[in-house]
Amino acid sequence: MSRHLLTLKDYTCEEIMNIIKLALVFKRLRKMGIRTSNVLEGMTVALIFEKPSTRTRASMSVAVHELGGLPILYNRDELQLGRGEPIKDTARVLSLYHDIISARVYSHRTLEELARYSSVPVINMLSDLYHPLQALADYMTIYEVFGKLEGLKLAFIGDGTDNVLNSLMIVGTKLGVEIHVAAPKKYFPLENILRILENRNLVTLTENPVEAVKKADIIYTDVFVSMGQENLRKEKLSALLPKYQVNQALLKHAEKEYIFMHCLPAHREEEVTDEVIEDRKHSVVFKQAENRLHTAKAAIVYVTRPDLGEVSL
Repeated sequence: MSRHLLTLKDYTCEEIMNIIKLALVFKRLRKMGIRTSNVLEGMTVALIFEKPSTRTRASMSVAVHELGGLPILYNRDELQLGRGEPIKDTARVLSLYHDIISARVYSHRTLEELARYSSVPVINMLSDLYHPLQALADYMTIYEVFGKLEGLKLAFIGDGTDNVLNSLMIVGTKLGVEIHVAAPKKYFPLENILRILENRNLVTLTENPVEAVKKADIIYTDVFVSMGQENLRKEKLSALLPKYQVNQALLKHAEKEYIFMHCLPAHREEEVTDEVIEDRKHSVVFKQAENRLHTAKAAIVYVTRPDLGEVSL
């Protein structure tokens, strides 16, 4: 039976840490100029995109290539999906040709159906509910900076219904990270997401961003209006600005050694100011972006080559 990577809720703390440690190995090898092109030799990976993408498209394509596989990109309109073919038929056909199916979709139900009918592993490259590959890169980055994860405090400021936050909470509560979410009550995390968390007690909800960032090691935000929510733009900006913007005034209440994170792309001067993103002392947004490549490799290997899944540094 294929091992899928859709939400990470079915992965253990040990498995997630193995993926992160494997990503660190891939990062170290790449910087040393050591190639790993025999790992996926002879394999092909389908990359399906319903939504635009920069980091995901680039990192997954390069990851597959550098592991020795062949990435084949499909936009929805290039597939018969765009003309009404059932998802289950597409899944069964593509899994006859490819060793992995990865998809970036509007609805998480699409991924669930792909996984249900695919005979090969399915990887979630982003859905409306989850972004597990981003969470892996984020916690890899945090682990690199602090040398640990358990006991750290992460403050997420903005839209609590955000798909990236959902994955940060799912993974963070497995790893012992304390997560404080500051959002208007209307945009608190969804109850059905909170119910599936391994340790709900590690998540605190507040409407006060100042309270959230106090003693926080990590300050995180994401765009207020996600792709597909353009019709909600006016409503969301009205609710979230200016109170939930991450700016220097807010960050004065954080720990002196905090790091600032954003999954990108950023709408500068909306959810975060340009000054905060460009702060070389605290901002690690481009370190996050780099680590999308290494965690993509680790995730791909983990679902296809479990014999390589455990590493020791």
